Amino acid sequence: MSSEQVISLIGFPGSGKSTLGVLLAKRLGTDFVDTDILIQNQEKATLAEIIERRDHVYLRQLEEQVLLDMPIHPSVISTGGSVVYSPKVMARLTSASTVVYLSASLDTVEFRISLAPDRGIASSKEQSLADIYRERVPLYERWAAVTISVDDGTPEALVDQLINALDAGSR
Repeated sequence: MSSEQVISLIGFPGSGKSTLGVLLAKRLGTDFVDTDILIQNQEKATLAEIIERRDHVYLRQLEEQVLLDMPIHPSVISTGGSVVYSPKVMARLTSASTVVYLSASLDTVEFRISLAPDRGIASSKEQSLADIYRERVPLYERWAAVTISVDDGTPEALVDQLINALDAGSR
């Protein structure tokens, strides 16, 4: 592993992309980029506020625009949970980075989201969390070069697993 790598983290909200991303970037001595924060800074609103003011389709369009426009440099990139709906963005990320899927069970996701109920999830209000989960998991699996289960373990232990998986994949 090198600080010259670009690693893109994908996964469901609550899978730990921001938490593990910060720790991984520290361990690698590289930058951390959170695309949700880039969107929030651009719009001067939280993701939940953006969805409330407009809708989930608008948030997905913003996410695509931000990820297509942002420079990609050696870093750990934490993407929004709905990034996998954009083939253009995923093609860019897979060509410019190692895409890592942080795989969490539905139970884990439900528990973690319950701890932060104001989290903005870019989906139709008619869809249940289970519906969204079933829809997105095959997309995450499709685009991932590396998959790490994040249901168990401390963030530090999960970063160790992630580094080991990335090292194994680069041989």
